[in-house]
Amino acid sequence: MSEIKCIGILTSGGDAPGMNAAIRAVTRSAIFSGMTVKGIYRGYKGLISDEIVDFKTQNVSNIIQMGGTILKTARCPEFATKEGRQLAYDNIRRHGIDALVVIGGDGSLTGARIFANEFNFPCIGLPGTIDNDLYGTDSTIGRGCHHPRDLDRGRPAGRTHPEWFPKIQKLIDSTGGRKPRHWWRNGAGRACQK
Repeated sequence: MSEIKCIGILTSGGDAPGMNAAIRAVTRSAIFSGMTVKGIYRGYKGLISDEIVDFKTQNVSNIIQMGGTILKTARCPEFATKEGRQLAYDNIRRHGIDALVVIGGDGSLTGARIFANEFNFPCIGLPGTIDNDLYGTDSTIGRGCHHPRDLDRGRPAGRTHPEWFPKIQKLIDSTGGRKPRHWWRNGAGRACQK
């Protein structure tokens, strides 16, 4: 194995609070260690469709307080196919990426494991899921918090999954019962920040 000089970072599957902090930590640590970093937008889908950009420290400045993930995320059935993974591998090689950091849940990390085995390519998985259901770890990025906390805090999950925002808003507004709707939106956020 040759020396790793360039890493790619992506977030995949459902987003979780703390993903931006992980993106920032990986990016800044890699740059400090003399590596270059490539941000891959929309997870495995962006890997296949070549949504890969150079990342500098400026790309990750002032993002910790933001919800969702600045890299966005998407489901990608194409990555489940050998042809899809081959396209992803071709894009990785074309961009000079020597290793991949995947932040996500069970499906995302399973995809990384299959990809690593298939192409003998180094992948590092960071467990990022609100479900905390990954084998081999006691805690995950995003454990204990849920998307609704983002709605009224100026950092909507809609930035990561624009199609979810109206559905989440409607769900919260429809489940308020006798309590005021703002209690549901603001209360969830305070509980997650304790």
